[in-house]
Amino acid sequence: MADPQKPLLTVRYGLEDSWSLAVAEKAGAYAVARRALSEMQPDAVREEVKKASLRGRGGAGFPAGVKWGFLSPKEGDEVYLVINADESEPGTFKDRTIMDLDPHRLIEGALIACYAIRSHVAYIYVRGELRHSIARLEHALGEARAKGYVGDAPFGVDYPIEIHVHSGAGAYICGEETGLLNSLEGRRGEPRLKPPFPAIKGVFGMPTIVNNVETIASVPDILDLGGAEWAALSRLPGDGGTRLYGISGHVERPGIYEAPVGITMRELLDDYGGGVLNGRPLKAIIPGGSSTPVLDPARLVDAPGEDHPLHRWHGKSELDVPMGVDTYRALGTMLGTCCAIVMDDSINMVDVARNLMRFYRHESCGQCTPCREGTGWLVDILENVCRGTSRPGDVDLLVNVANNMMGNTICAFADGCAMPMLGLVQKFYPEFVEAAKHGLPKGTRHDTTTRDLLEGAA
Repeated sequence: MADPQKPLLTVRYGLEDSWSLAVAEKAGAYAVARRALSEMQPDAVREEVKKASLRGRGGAGFPAGVKWGFLSPKEGDEVYLVINADESEPGTFKDRTIMDLDPHRLIEGALIACYAIRSHVAYIYVRGELRHSIARLEHALGEARAKGYVGDAPFGVDYPIEIHVHSGAGAYICGEETGLLNSLEGRRGEPRLKPPFPAIKGVFGMPTIVNNVETIASVPDILDLGGAEWAALSRLPGDGGTRLYGISGHVERPGIYEAPVGITMRELLDDYGGGVLNGRPLKAIIPGGSSTPVLDPARLVDAPGEDHPLHRWHGKSELDVPMGVDTYRALGTMLGTCCAIVMDDSINMVDVARNLMRFYRHESCGQCTPCREGTGWLVDILENVCRGTSRPGDVDLLVNVANNMMGNTICAFADGCAMPMLGLVQKFYPEFVEAAKHGLPKGTRHDTTTRDLLEGAA
């Protein structure tokens, strides 16, 4: 059973007009930022974030406090904070709830983070389709500026901070931090070669920290509780706090839930999501957005040695492993955005693969040949498999193409396409072989149903 947890990040979600300054401030908004800027030194703020073991909530899971420590600006450099709100991963819909229901929490987090990294300017880069979120942020920023919380002297402190909202144009690739920076500069949204990393040379050629919306929105709670106490809310060492869990697809209660880091997928599905829709058998779960390899509830954890990080869960279902950055890597998947897509036994996994690969083919920026050609090749093969017109060896060819995409491109987009492809074939190989021989079974609810399942929440 999941731990009962007093809401922190979502505590104001249920309030009437929660997005307004009057309501948010009455419920405690900006009190932590006022104290941080008035009473704390930037180094002390960074130290609390390090103690919190705040792992980045955008997918990569890198410790935020460590990332902030990579900054080493030269004399004359302007440091920037860029907040990644380009939420475009199919099945992922957590960050928009912060922007829609509590935008002042994000603004307060941005003020504290700017102060901590000695930045005076922050940009919030929002997915272009999220017009409602953009409007809420703009309105909240107007309110904060009018009260003097954003501008020349936040809370009367001589430390000017300006925050800008920048709308993207609907490109998934701009969720990659350097592609985002290029877009922010008005360039084509293509990822950059690294090094140099953004902390050394980011937006406008200046040192830049890029963090996810939820990451920055967690900062006020970290300072309010203290880093160590916030970290202790988690079940997993080195992966602190509470976080937002999304669940969609064939589930009774789809939505966003706040819970401690380290609950299991089974708890998320049963205790929060209410179980599989209409009580049908569970077939698979994509754990953290479409780029994360699938979980098979019938598959048992193979971790025989005592030195294996998942030894405690050897022989248990994949659904019983705690949801953490490191535990899910050890499981052979990723926690990603922590937004799960539930699929019942009516879904054909070959069609899931085809639909996902169509998305990645469409969204590839085309800069790198393995990605540009590989995504299209995977779709072509899968179309033949689904029609039953494939050639002998095409299922193994899917694996070959995906393996040759891995690690051979500028950014992780190709990996994010190849990993779910490999996971689907590995765990549902007989289904692919059967489709290659005979096509999708008659009556398969494909195309519209699978598209809705994977993209509808976004």
